[in-house]
Amino acid sequence: MTPGQPRIDKTDGEPDAGRAAEDDEQLPSLTEQMAEQLGGWRGMVESSIPVVVFVVLNIVTELRPAVIASVAVAVAIAVLRLVQRRPVRHAVNGLFGIGVGALIAWRTGDERDFYLPGILYGIVYGLVLLGSAVIRQPLVGWIWSIIVGGGRSEWRDDPRLVRTFTRLTVLWGVVWLAKVGVQAGLYLADKDTALGIARLALGYPPYALLLVITIWAVRRVNRTPAVPAAVGN
Repeated sequence: MTPGQPRIDKTDGEPDAGRAAEDDEQLPSLTEQMAEQLGGWRGMVESSIPVVVFVVLNIVTELRPAVIASVAVAVAIAVLRLVQRRPVRHAVNGLFGIGVGALIAWRTGDERDFYLPGILYGIVYGLVLLGSAVIRQPLVGWIWSIIVGGGRSEWRDDPRLVRTFTRLTVLWGVVWLAKVGVQAGLYLADKDTALGIARLALGYPPYALLLVITIWAVRRVNRTPAVPAAVGN
């Protein structure tokens, strides 16, 4: 820059749409976000193994061997991930869930109680989701802020995103209560084997579908420019 020549700020006059597009490009892709939340295919498989072990052994043997084996497998998976220096968040969460259910089933001697903590957690989670939408603090929006937005909550200033997150929160709550309702019905009907199968079938598939819908909906709103309000003459 020659002396006396005014300094040109290259950011002046940059369209907001350009900045928005640049910010959007910095976001992880839908596939990357899905893999992070689900722990990848390996995380999905590993979290399901202890439940499969319990269901199978509970059918061919008795409750106690099934409980011991499922907890042992969950611990082994967590230790293996730790040794390999891989993320252990999903393994620890799975171990905690398996451990609580196994402890209750061990103490009561009832196979159904292995699934009781998950059922109770699902009921509470679904009600909290719906309640947060009612008070206009959609939980899905806040979870998005923590996981994807790095703690930022600018979506609260965008009415379109507030509406989107509110609808998504209602969807999550309804689906969560529906799937836990199926499991609760099987629990009350004393259908142990069917309950175990339902636990597997209604675990990751609905969760993955909800994640796809959520990520797609939010990214769609972010990529669509807001329509300016009409200004009276």
